[in-house]
Amino acid sequence: MRVKEAPKMARQQQWVNNEGTRLNVVTEGHPASPAIVLVHGYPDNLTVWDKVAETLSAQWYVIRYDVRGAGRSDRPARSSAYRLPQLSRDLEAVVDAVIPDQTFHLAGHDWGSIQSWESVTSGPLQERIQSYTTISGPCLDHVGYWMRKRFRQPSVNRARQLAKQMASSWYIAAFHVPLLAPLLWTGFVGKRWDQYLARTEQVTETSDNPWQTADGRDGVRLYRANMLPRLTRPNLRYARCPVQLIVPENDRYVGTQLAEDLNKWVPELYRRDIEAGHWVLLTQPSRIAGFIDQFARRYEGAVVQTGLEEIRV
Repeated sequence: MRVKEAPKMARQQQWVNNEGTRLNVVTEGHPASPAIVLVHGYPDNLTVWDKVAETLSAQWYVIRYDVRGAGRSDRPARSSAYRLPQLSRDLEAVVDAVIPDQTFHLAGHDWGSIQSWESVTSGPLQERIQSYTTISGPCLDHVGYWMRKRFRQPSVNRARQLAKQMASSWYIAAFHVPLLAPLLWTGFVGKRWDQYLARTEQVTETSDNPWQTADGRDGVRLYRANMLPRLTRPNLRYARCPVQLIVPENDRYVGTQLAEDLNKWVPELYRRDIEAGHWVLLTQPSRIAGFIDQFARRYEGAVVQTGLEEIRV
């Protein structure tokens, strides 16, 4: 099947209910086109994909949604409502409502990528996901095994890798301190988030996000619900679909070393290293859209004229 440019339809919004939690869903492009689902991370909402989605929607039916605890979607108060199996069911509810019984391509950034691994490696959506692009969001179970290997089979290099990642992940410990992160987001960080991105990530343009403070405050529950259980008691998780790994080389939160053992879990893995920081969706949206488009076309049966520029692991 060749991916053709279809008449573009205006952005449309709808609500999808999953077990009592309402999710805000936005679609762009023509419904007859093959579908790509984009899942955002923390502390963002679906607007972080705006420019990427605008480019992709010329030839794809692009589906985005605010994950629970972000944007216009509901914000359950209990951390247990943010566990990965529940987040996977949210994705299932969205695609069942928008493209029932259809296959689709999936891309995630940060926590959107972390939670998408749940569907890529288990559950009913495995049969429908044709390709997966992961950006700055490793599977927590894979990270758990990555850490075990470095503790049980130590070496100077592995100790250095572990120390580097732990230094990059200092904020995770802070997120587990009761009240600390919500108070900081409400009183200080939320008002200055755009300034922080400009100073540390060279983000010169952001989408207007009236929910930024709430997104940071409530999204902390993702960490509290999932980090310790998955890192200390990881499960074996193997991907069935082809996976494209996009590695921002200057990511100050997710080190490149976390990708070292990924070929163990992904039989068909392609890697792209890109000179960029964590929020590459905002600094290089056209390039990210091109990467996702090319990779999805490959598995949609389309001819990619420019080539994949891939590194096969």
